[in-house]
Amino acid sequence: MLTKRLGHMKAVASPQHLSLLQQLGCSYSTKKQQQDVQHQQKPQQQELQSQQQESKEPLERGDADENGAISEVEWLTQELAAVKVEHGDLLEKYKRALADGENMRKRLNKQIDEAKIFGIQGFCKDLIEVADVLGHATQSVPKEKLSSNGDLRNLYEGLSLTRASLLQVFKRHGLETLDPINQKFDPNLHEALFQTEDDSVEANTVVQVTKLGYKLHKRCIRPALVGVSKR
Repeated sequence: MLTKRLGHMKAVASPQHLSLLQQLGCSYSTKKQQQDVQHQQKPQQQELQSQQQESKEPLERGDADENGAISEVEWLTQELAAVKVEHGDLLEKYKRALADGENMRKRLNKQIDEAKIFGIQGFCKDLIEVADVLGHATQSVPKEKLSSNGDLRNLYEGLSLTRASLLQVFKRHGLETLDPINQKFDPNLHEALFQTEDDSVEANTVVQVTKLGYKLHKRCIRPALVGVSKR
C-alpha cells in the first residue's frame, strides 16, 4: 500500500518533490531489506540459542546427577556404618544373654543334682541319732556277762545286728561313717573337744573318738568329736 501511494505521489509531484520521494522510497526499501534480513536471521539466532541451551542442559544435568550420586553414596556409607555399629551392639548383647542363660542353666542343673543327692540330708541326720543310741547300747553291755546270761547275749546280738543293718542302709544311700582314730586332725571333718599329751604319736593326731562323724556323698554332715594329741 505504501508503494502505491509513493507511485501516485510521484505522478502528481513537482521535480523537487520527486527527488524527495525517491529518497524516501530508497530509505524505505533499505529499511525493508534490513527488516527482511533481520527476519531471516531471527530463526537462525533462535535455533542457535536453542542449540546452545540444549548443549548446556546435559552438562548441568550431568553435574547434578553426579553430585546426587555422590551424595547418595555418602548417605549409604553412613547408613552402612550405623547399621554395622548397631549390629555389633546387638550381637554383643545376644552373646551376653546367651552366656547368662547358659550359666543359669548350669547353676540350675547343679542345684537339681545336689537336691537329688542331698535331699535326704535332713532325714540322714535324724537316723544318725538312732545309730548313736544303738552304738551306745551295745557298748554299755558288759562283755564278761554275755557268756553266762543268755538273754543278755541275745539282746546284745540283736542290737548289734540292727546297728549293722542300719549302717548298711546308710552306705547304700551314700552315707558313710567317719572314725578318724590315729589319723591326722582335719578341721573340715573333725571337731576337737580336748587335747591330751601323748608322746607315742605325732602332734595333732586323733587319739580318742567321742562320737563318730558322718559324710554324705563326700560332704561332711556331722564332724567327728575327737580328742587330739599334743606335745
